[in-house]
Amino acid sequence: VVAESVYNRTKLVDATISTVKKNLMEGAALVIIVLFVLLGNFRAALITALVIPLSMLFTITGMTWGGVSGNLMSLGALDFGLIVDGAVIIVENCIRRLGEARKDHQGQLPAKDRFKVVFQATREVARPSIFGVMIIMVVYLPILSLTGVEGKMFRPMALTVIMALIGAMLFSLTFVPASIAIFLSGKVEEKESGLYHKMVGGYGRLLDWTTRFRNATVGVAAVLVLGCGALATTMGREFVPSLDEQDIALHAMRIPGTSLTQAVKMQHGVEEKLKEIPEIQSTYSKIGTAEIANDPMPPNVADGFVIVKPRSEWPDPNKPKQQLVEEIEEKLEELPGNNYEFTQPVEMRFNELIAGVRSDLAVKIFGDDMDRLLDLGNEVEGVLRQIPGASDVKVEQVAGLPMLSIEIDRSKLARYGAPLKNVQDAIQTAIGGQGVGQIFEGDRRFDIVIRLPETLRNDEMALKNIPILLPGHDSISRHPPKAEATHLMQIQTPRSIPLSSVAEFNWTQGPNQISRENGKRRVVVTANIRGRDIGAFVEEAQNRLEAEMQIPAGYWVDWGGQFEQMISAANRLKVIAPLALGMIGVLLFITLRSVKDSLLVFSGAPLALTGGILALYVRGIPLSISAGVGFIALSGIAALNGLVMVTFIRDLMAKGVEMEKAVQQGSRSRLRPVLMTALVASLGFVPMALATGAGAEVQRPLATVVIGGIISSTALTLFVLPALFRMVNKVRQV
Repeated sequence: VVAESVYNRTKLVDATISTVKKNLMEGAALVIIVLFVLLGNFRAALITALVIPLSMLFTITGMTWGGVSGNLMSLGALDFGLIVDGAVIIVENCIRRLGEARKDHQGQLPAKDRFKVVFQATREVARPSIFGVMIIMVVYLPILSLTGVEGKMFRPMALTVIMALIGAMLFSLTFVPASIAIFLSGKVEEKESGLYHKMVGGYGRLLDWTTRFRNATVGVAAVLVLGCGALATTMGREFVPSLDEQDIALHAMRIPGTSLTQAVKMQHGVEEKLKEIPEIQSTYSKIGTAEIANDPMPPNVADGFVIVKPRSEWPDPNKPKQQLVEEIEEKLEELPGNNYEFTQPVEMRFNELIAGVRSDLAVKIFGDDMDRLLDLGNEVEGVLRQIPGASDVKVEQVAGLPMLSIEIDRSKLARYGAPLKNVQDAIQTAIGGQGVGQIFEGDRRFDIVIRLPETLRNDEMALKNIPILLPGHDSISRHPPKAEATHLMQIQTPRSIPLSSVAEFNWTQGPNQISRENGKRRVVVTANIRGRDIGAFVEEAQNRLEAEMQIPAGYWVDWGGQFEQMISAANRLKVIAPLALGMIGVLLFITLRSVKDSLLVFSGAPLALTGGILALYVRGIPLSISAGVGFIALSGIAALNGLVMVTFIRDLMAKGVEMEKAVQQGSRSRLRPVLMTALVASLGFVPMALATGAGAEVQRPLATVVIGGIISSTALTLFVLPALFRMVNKVRQV
């Protein structure tokens, strides 16, 4: 078991780490390309890009001190675009100010003047840049309060992102301005390509239209927010996306009471069938209980592991894994006497830790009477099988164990005049055993128990011939002879009768196991969900069970498995999300010192969320905890650009510029930094959103949410925010 677990975990870890490295390298490359293209200055772009390795060194140092390992979650959520956002704002403003200063001096700036210009340019945008990065960090803080499985998954991610952003902020305020002042000593000018010049012209015309028809602009944005909110209520839900582990865990279940020899023979037949499938490399199984019983199994259940070949060796490398599982099912249906359950090795252990079952969903039925519980479980199984997406639906094997029942006939017993106790003692002594003394070994003691040998206890005819002494004779069961146990079968006196004379022997089906939870008996119906999100499946299942079944008084149904964790995490996010938004509002007020301006910038969060919802809907990705964390992070990113633009417009108005001109001039001058921060942040997540390697399933929802949200947030910052600013500040001058 240990070797199997280590092998599967190591294989999955290696694959996910490779995916993370690939995504990080591709994301960094895209960010650097955008910096070189939009900044128009090689040295400035290089200085900005150097923030990435410096911040990573800072982050890795913090991870080492904090004991955070490098894994799919801790490193997978890093976006180099977010890391350089603060540096981009500072570098862009420094280049612009240096270009203006060079024109004023009509030549190269002296070092003293250059340092002064860089200092002033950094100071102009330092406050919104610092607070913008702080807002992004703050929204990750509530994630640290997550508990349970989701907490163990996402706390390392939050810690890593916070450390990376702290390092980026420190280097943006120290290393970046100092490097610009030292290395940008030659000809510095703010270059605008022909494409960018056309973009500015087109943006100016659209900005004029949106500010002129600001009521319509804001109305369209409000309708979009409400529409996406309604759309979100119809989307599927799941706990976390399932990782494709490539290999398959296959459980073969037989009827209770199957002998070990028969189970091994049947399992060999299963493995021979599996080897006929060309995509399978090897398979092995385990039955029973090991010396270290950390994974005990009865003889009628076999844990099988199917090792799949690399896709490059498949006859059809593009075949979906779901199709392979269906082909395996069809192949194994040729073998009678088996039921199968398909899952993945690590996912199976994950589900066992969550709810004690190996499937995605567990319907737990609680009550007192085991027969009634089993009947209700069979009814639930029938309902679940009819729901699209249900797979491997089965009721827990609580009955079916062959049992020999000895029923004493009291009327016959009375005719012979034999006491009931004599019969019970004889049965107990022969089958269960009777204590006759103790053995001492030092301070340890052991009971001495006599009973019939195994061969006779399994012989029904021998049990029927157990002699029962009638009154007047010593009870064999109370004082057994010291001779061989078989001597019990040979004693016959005129005053003894065989057990079959006063008892009936019947083979019946007894309970295979009795499970309890919180002190109450329960039966579990398990199912795996394929091709459908678990939230929609459970919602339909609950409605159909309520309509088609009548649960008697004293019995109730509980839903477990990943669905239980999804509900728990969703309830936690309902507390965390408002807390994160509240912390953003506080920081905005501290920065802007105005409730009105804080609300203006804060309005970016709803419109940013609409982009994330639309992106998930278009890609067919259900809502999950990964997507929820992405929405929390997105709310901080959305506030950054809005904060920079509102701050710049307010600075122009403070210098005496008319409000209408301040809105137009401030919006146009902030076009490039807004586009740059949006592009670098979104492009940094593109490799994660498009990745197909191991672990990509968890990264994909988060990256999709952030990319879609940044797109809608940029539209808000460039068009809706100026219209809102103009609407709430009709004639007021600062």
